[in-house]
Amino acid sequence: MDVARRAGVSQKTVSRVLNDEPYVSAEVRQRVLAAAAELGYRLNTAARALASGRTGSIGVVTLGTALYGPVTMLMSIERAARDAGYALRVVNTVEGDPDGITAAVNSLVEQGVDGVVVSEPIDEGAFSFRPDVPVLVLGMPAAFFAPPAVTVPGHAAQAARSATEHLLELGHLTVHHVAGPARWYAAGDRLRGWRAALAAHGRPEPPVIEGDWSAASGRAAGRRLAADPGVTAVFAANDEMAVGVIRALVEAGRPVPAEVSVVGFDDIPLAAYLNPPLTTVRQSFDAVAREGLAHLLRAIEGPDAAPPPAGDPPVELVVRGSTAPPPA
Repeated sequence: MDVARRAGVSQKTVSRVLNDEPYVSAEVRQRVLAAAAELGYRLNTAARALASGRTGSIGVVTLGTALYGPVTMLMSIERAARDAGYALRVVNTVEGDPDGITAAVNSLVEQGVDGVVVSEPIDEGAFSFRPDVPVLVLGMPAAFFAPPAVTVPGHAAQAARSATEHLLELGHLTVHHVAGPARWYAAGDRLRGWRAALAAHGRPEPPVIEGDWSAASGRAAGRRLAADPGVTAVFAANDEMAVGVIRALVEAGRPVPAEVSVVGFDDIPLAAYLNPPLTTVRQSFDAVAREGLAHLLRAIEGPDAAPPPAGDPPVELVVRGSTAPPPA
């Protein structure tokens, strides 16, 4: 009753918020939670689980890696889940384990999560099973038969196409590509976007150089590119490889962007402070996570309600000092 009085709502509304029920506005939910915090109220999670049939937790399956993209996506999922009143349980997979995703999802379901987010960046082969909770699949083909399975596709292909077109519009005859590992979905999407841009402009497609997302692999690719005087523009599939490419070009006496322009992908925090500052693609991991969680929570809390409208997460080309027209 004290919480209801402090928040200016009914006891029923307080009960709905504390039991994590749907159909309460975000503003009212925040007001009730703030009042509960001010009064030192602590929700009995076990009691809520018994009353609602839900545990208030979401499981996440993701690759155990320190790479910027997967780590940032995991942080964004955690923020979106916490803002929605859910706790997060994370199971990491290991690259090269074809049964890892299935085992991870089963482990989370056994822990009693209300839903599962699969944010797995690598193609480990075909798999399918039927978990008895809703599943959200981020940025990869849906291979689940779940009641229901929600897929939020990535938008990396269109972003890579924009990055490549930026270089073509500066006057470069073609753009070379340093790709990520072929088994990564993100690498495939960026490769397709690069190819689509070249094809749309009728430009020749140079041979692809595959890296492993590291600056060292970018530097190795950059040495090969620096030896070809016809190379004037490079699109690297992530910023770390772009940094390595620039290092190799400068070491070979081919300054950036006076002789060769370079574009990266991700907009890591250091990108704006490099010399030269790196032109790159900025992704909104928070927007992708929140859109995906909105679909998953609708499946958990109100499966009969209409799904929220799908949107295109913002993808922004950030033009800085590493790109310029080709040398005369």
